[in-house]
Amino acid sequence: MAEQTTHIRRRRKAARPGEIVAAGMAEFAEKGFAAARLDDIARRAGVVKGTLYLYFDSKEALFKEAVRAQVLPSIAGLESLAAGFEGPTEALIEAVIRELYAEMVEGDARAILRILVAEGARFPEIIDFYYEEVVSVAERILLSLLERGVARGEFRGGPILDAQLVVIGPAIAAAIWRLTFEHARPLDLDAYCKAHLDVMLAGLRKTPA
Repeated sequence: MAEQTTHIRRRRKAARPGEIVAAGMAEFAEKGFAAARLDDIARRAGVVKGTLYLYFDSKEALFKEAVRAQVLPSIAGLESLAAGFEGPTEALIEAVIRELYAEMVEGDARAILRILVAEGARFPEIIDFYYEEVVSVAERILLSLLERGVARGEFRGGPILDAQLVVIGPAIAAAIWRLTFEHARPLDLDAYCKAHLDVMLAGLRKTPA
């Protein structure tokens, strides 16, 4: 019985960092970065504040880990999709864009975007962190897809290769719209995404000689 109790305690301790991160993400999403308090995060996670400091030395460190837990699995999924895809690049880009809509525009990652837009000027370190760990990786993935299409003779080259974020600009606009104007004019995301893909792919396709 004592051995079983010890095993349960070990499992509980191993799960604790993840529980704290989940509680932190919930608190940040609800209150924002500045207003979130470590005491409230600890309470939400069911631990004392001192336990929280065993794993994270600051609110910023906890926020960064919450972002990693929320966003990086999706980024890794996009990298895996791009690496293993053998079909036309147009179909690959469509799959990537639809996944971005699911995560960034409709998913829980919207809470992170709201914090970055509302509080980034006050906390530039979280902007720098997000760029380095998320945005720069997304840029690299997009560039690799565009270069793939050009190399296969499917896409034209040109300025797009130096400004690949143009490809996802409408998705970013949709995410910001939903954070600000959704109550006044709800966005039909399915129709919007289709229009985004239609305009973007028409601009990327190589014009027949």
